[in-house]
Amino acid sequence: MPAINKREKWASKIGLILALAGNAIGLGNFLRFPVQAAENGGGAFMIPYFVALIIMGIPLMWAECAIGRMGGRYGQGHTAGMFELMWRHPCSKYLGMLGIFIPFTVALYYIYITSWTLAYGYFSLTGDYFGVATRETMGAYLRGFQGVESNQYLSSISPSYLAYLTTLGMSLYIVYHGISGGIERLGKIAMPLLFLIGVALAVRVLTFGTPDPNYPENNVLNGLGFVWNPQLERLTNPTIWLAAAGQIFFTLSVATGAVPTYTSYMREEDDVALTGLSTAGLNELAEVVLGGTIAITAAVAFFGLAETEEIARRGAFDLGFQALPMIFQKIPLGHLFGALWFLLLFFAGVTSVVALTQPVMALFQDGFGWSRGKTTCVVLAALFLLTQPVIFFLKHGFLDELDFWVGSFALVFFALIETIQFAWVFGMERGWNEITRGAAISVPRPFYYVIKYVTPLFLLFILAAWAVQDVPNKIFMVGVKPEDAPYVWGARGMMIALLL
Repeated sequence: MPAINKREKWASKIGLILALAGNAIGLGNFLRFPVQAAENGGGAFMIPYFVALIIMGIPLMWAECAIGRMGGRYGQGHTAGMFELMWRHPCSKYLGMLGIFIPFTVALYYIYITSWTLAYGYFSLTGDYFGVATRETMGAYLRGFQGVESNQYLSSISPSYLAYLTTLGMSLYIVYHGISGGIERLGKIAMPLLFLIGVALAVRVLTFGTPDPNYPENNVLNGLGFVWNPQLERLTNPTIWLAAAGQIFFTLSVATGAVPTYTSYMREEDDVALTGLSTAGLNELAEVVLGGTIAITAAVAFFGLAETEEIARRGAFDLGFQALPMIFQKIPLGHLFGALWFLLLFFAGVTSVVALTQPVMALFQDGFGWSRGKTTCVVLAALFLLTQPVIFFLKHGFLDELDFWVGSFALVFFALIETIQFAWVFGMERGWNEITRGAAISVPRPFYYVIKYVTPLFLLFILAAWAVQDVPNKIFMVGVKPEDAPYVWGARGMMIALLL
């Protein structure tokens, strides 16, 4: 097949890297990672975390960048077309369609969660939640905002819905202006600001010292030690290894279809090895250095080790939307630092939302020849309509059902298919040539064998562990209230309809 080059291209290499970093750096860097680290022993978590980064995260990033650049060479910006290029088989493109279905479905709820950060940034500036002093009342405040309940803090879903419409409108504007005019420009603005805000917040946290002299053990140094001092005896616990592998998988946003789509707009001579490594490096800087320092250290300093672990067990939203706002109420300039925290989350979220829409955009543009304007209107209209049940059925578990099957299980399943397709069907020798062709860095040869053998086995282990631990309970709706069951079935029906 002859190469096709009449497609949009990134205007600069730094623009590509910042856009890829925007895709990878999301809410999970600042909310999910601190929770996973706190739940799994802090420093003990970091050893399997970095092992998983080396044997799974970076290899997957390189493979996806190589697949994307190769697909773009032949005018294919989505994984359905790319898979067909790698394997001339009727079922190949249908397997590749998972790389379009997954990101679009994740975007249905990810954009709504991102909009919460925009609203909470405004609430921080106005001091709307200041005076809501306990975790229980902060939880009630969040539920009122979500429309899950009507209470003395918020009695209407209107603020939440307005924030959602604003976030959707911003995403529409960015996507409409294309690769270099919209997404690349967003990356060049949002990513530097994100890191500047992150550094400012991290520095402020490190100056907390010992906030309450009555509890001298609750201090910044103990918070940092909790993250970095490894409890080696806990490394024998397989749950920690599984959690670390899962976090690496999610934090790099691999298997969402966005990385191949973004790299399909690379030029032929652009380097995928350095691009992939730079993206992973920026992501780890944001997650480990900033995400870990801000959230965990602050929580330990104000709440202590035991309560921080309890907050973590209650989930990422408890840490990000309840515990940290309580801290902002206790420090000077809390309004400002609260607004900066949620602005940081918003930048992380909106860059990921835009990336999640691109695979389906590429399907209509490259597969059907639609203009970007027409495609943007259709995709964002579909996104708007299909997000409504996520918003209004939140309390019935609609979002949670989508997140488990698409945002967790399907991602790992697709990554396994993608790795086998790249390393075994397309062939590791050809795949290695794609990774190293024009590389500005020397890719160590052992990664040839890591991608071919270790990465797929590691993914198979994660998939099997989840299949045993979580899938049966999810299938049979263990713990689901009878009144919520119809909504869970509705979420499943919507996923099946989108997939078909």
